[in-house]
Amino acid sequence: MASAQCCENAPTLLASSCGAGHVEDFGGLKTYISGSPHSKLGILLVSDVYGYEAPNLRKLADKVAAVGFFVVVPDFFHGEPLIPNNPDRPFQAWIKDHSAEKASEDAKPVIEALKKKGVSKIGVAAFCWGAKVAVILAKHAYINAAVLLHPSFVTLDDIQGVEVPISILGAEIDQLSPPELLEQFDQVLKAKNEVDAFVKIYPGVSHGWTVKYNSEDAEAAKRAEEAHKDMLDWFVKYIC
Repeated sequence: MASAQCCENAPTLLASSCGAGHVEDFGGLKTYISGSPHSKLGILLVSDVYGYEAPNLRKLADKVAAVGFFVVVPDFFHGEPLIPNNPDRPFQAWIKDHSAEKASEDAKPVIEALKKKGVSKIGVAAFCWGAKVAVILAKHAYINAAVLLHPSFVTLDDIQGVEVPISILGAEIDQLSPPELLEQFDQVLKAKNEVDAFVKIYPGVSHGWTVKYNSEDAEAAKRAEEAHKDMLDWFVKYIC
């Protein structure tokens, strides 16, 4: 089932006040915001199924902001992140109400709000479920660059439609986007001379390793940080 790896290692969600940033309404969505409001370089983070209160995601938002970006992490689930193994709200029922297509529409006012505040370039980094949202936005050049981290539900047709520089960071151990599929993505992107792309498969890690790691596990944190650096390098190249 598609939800199997998505639902592993559910994080303990944070109170909205946690993190170096703050939560406010932005583009019509409750949003975690970190970084200087004067920055003209924006990064939109699209969460996995656990939503915008996941602690490692907020920690990453703060890390990206420290580089000089204005970072927004919207609540695309409108207060209803996935609760694993919920008999009253199984994954298949939940996902029908929280499709990537709907979220990509919700993202457009957020992007407009970034532009209205003077942001001139926008990158999107997206995790698992969120990767489909990023790809939809990248098909129509609503953004300037994208990074997909352990993507889910992304197809070859999606990749063929991408119009902006895209980096795809995947796990060696991943049922949702196995290395074989990522290699196909790489071949499609290499044939698109007009779109710069970078595809990397990290050995020895599993789906979700960039945001669902145990922060007390030094080796797990180190592996996540390698992907974070690659993500930031992409944004420094195309958003700065």
